[in-house]
Amino acid sequence: MGSIVSGILDPFTGASGVRRAGEQAAEQQRQAGINAANISAFRPVGMTSRFGTSQFTREIDPKTGVPYISGAGYTAAPELSALQDQLFGRFGSTLAQAEQMQGQYAPLTGASERLFNLGQQYLATSPEQAAQDYVTSQQALLAPSRQAQLSNVRGGLFARGRGGLGVQTGTGGAPTSPELQAYYNALGQQDLQLAAQGQQAGQQRAQFGAGLFGTGAGLLGTQVQGQAGAYSPLLAQLGLSGQVEQMSQMPYQMGLALGTAQMPGQQTGSQQYYGGQAAGAQTQLSSNMMAQQMNNQFLSSLIQAAAGSGGGGGGGAGLGNWMMRQSNQASPDFVGPRY
Repeated sequence: MGSIVSGILDPFTGASGVRRAGEQAAEQQRQAGINAANISAFRPVGMTSRFGTSQFTREIDPKTGVPYISGAGYTAAPELSALQDQLFGRFGSTLAQAEQMQGQYAPLTGASERLFNLGQQYLATSPEQAAQDYVTSQQALLAPSRQAQLSNVRGGLFARGRGGLGVQTGTGGAPTSPELQAYYNALGQQDLQLAAQGQQAGQQRAQFGAGLFGTGAGLLGTQVQGQAGAYSPLLAQLGLSGQVEQMSQMPYQMGLALGTAQMPGQQTGSQQYYGGQAAGAQTQLSSNMMAQQMNNQFLSSLIQAAAGSGGGGGGGAGLGNWMMRQSNQASPDFVGPRY
């Protein structure tokens, strides 16, 4: 029932025109939003320089109608491209040389291991034990000569008939001959000297063992440095190739920078455009609503005048018949009554 009444009254009240105006205003605002998004979309610029060119591919999103960057790339200048090809062609031979140099440093691994093992053997004995071992070994070496000297001393005493002579020498020991006392004093001095030498030998042994570890570590360090240095030519080639690649990317980077520099202006322009379109749509909607109000006021006055002139209910019925005829003849674009 409501739709029938609306269908009859809309042409006379202007409601249908207002609805159409509202739909048009909404469509204008939606289109303004899409246009504003198009204006503010990122626009990198394809560039060409001495080092190459850059390309950017733009497409329109079928769902939103907003453009986007679907692809980007750059092409190096022929000279840079040829240089890159030459550098890449050398990578294989340079890598082979580096691996060969690594093999030359391989024996240092075994040498350092042997030095570590030998150092462990030297350090396994404490300096005190090493000193005692030194004294013992030296005394064993001197034992034959000492025995020979003792025999000579005793033989001389026997030859001179003094073999059983014993005198007090003041050392606190048992009485003995001066020759034997001198002999044993010499042995004591010699043993004291051996003890001092043994202590020094124990310290030197510990230092020597630590030095073996240091030498082994030095060999390992030399091996690591040598192996790392073997790759230096390859790293230099890679670095040069990277610099060439960066030079080739300059047009690409310039295009991105130029597109970024345009963004503030594009965003301001899109805001102004959208604001103007939205204001225009609102103005259109307001004017149509004002026209509807004018039509409604005129229609109300007309109904009152017809009711007053017809007397009773006849005027109202005549006006109703007239409205029905006008609604049947009204076109879809009709706004307000026709006269």
